[in-house]
Amino acid sequence: MSTSFQCTAYGKWILVGEHAVIRGYPSLVFPIPSRTLELKYTPGEAALVLDLHGNHGQELQLLVWGVLEKALQLKNLNRQQLTGTLHLDSSLPVGAGMGASAALCVALTRWLGHLGHVQQSEYFEFARTLEDIFHGESSGIDIAVALSGEGLRFVRNGERKQITPKWKPRWYISYSGQRGVTVDAVNKVKDLLEKNPQLGQQIDLRMSRAVELAEKALSMDESAGQGLLVEAIEMAGGCFEQWSLNEGAPTTHLQWLKSQGAIAVKPTGSGGGGYVLSLWQKEPSAEVLQHLIPC
Repeated sequence: MSTSFQCTAYGKWILVGEHAVIRGYPSLVFPIPSRTLELKYTPGEAALVLDLHGNHGQELQLLVWGVLEKALQLKNLNRQQLTGTLHLDSSLPVGAGMGASAALCVALTRWLGHLGHVQQSEYFEFARTLEDIFHGESSGIDIAVALSGEGLRFVRNGERKQITPKWKPRWYISYSGQRGVTVDAVNKVKDLLEKNPQLGQQIDLRMSRAVELAEKALSMDESAGQGLLVEAIEMAGGCFEQWSLNEGAPTTHLQWLKSQGAIAVKPTGSGGGGYVLSLWQKEPSAEVLQHLIPC
């Protein structure tokens, strides 16, 4: 009989590199320490049941079974082979661009690994395949950070190098007021690439340059690096504008953050809504902090 098990998968936010990462360009991604999915497993003889907790636990009700069905298909297992109780406690909103689906896929992969169905060397690719359910074509960036719990320089089908900033930027994410749909945003960028390949490549190269600048900025001390980080974030934000992924509520929210003293702002994730990133020279006011999540 299997033993009890528990693990934590972190949510994520992307500093720079969105969309271009799908086409093999680098991206910088970090975990959100305050937003997690906690999985605990209690063995038992009866058929597997779910016990959902947390601010966003109930949102996982339908998702868990869908991911498990895919996992069972991949490993030629049937549901009768899964018994006991899965306790899931989530503070990650689903469909908000914080990597909730990746955290779920990683947590379930680790649990299946504990049960002996998935080898540890398979974890990344297995979880990435599960995440295809949600994104159609997962670059694997959300999976990588959910597995590692560390800041990463990520390249699709390539390197995953740990990034540890030399200083602590005052950066936060906040909800734009409009839900972002990843698949719609990805398709919008693909459409632009098909209609105007030259412009599409120029934007990808610009985003890649933003990644270089941000990585350099984080390798310096604050006095030298802050200005470069502002440039990188603004450059990446310009890419979202060229992709037309700032329209509506996100633009209003970005403008509000700037009016409150943010020195650089951009969408984070797929854009078109969801969350945005803001960088601050000094700590925001208590009133503004109520709307921000520390990175």
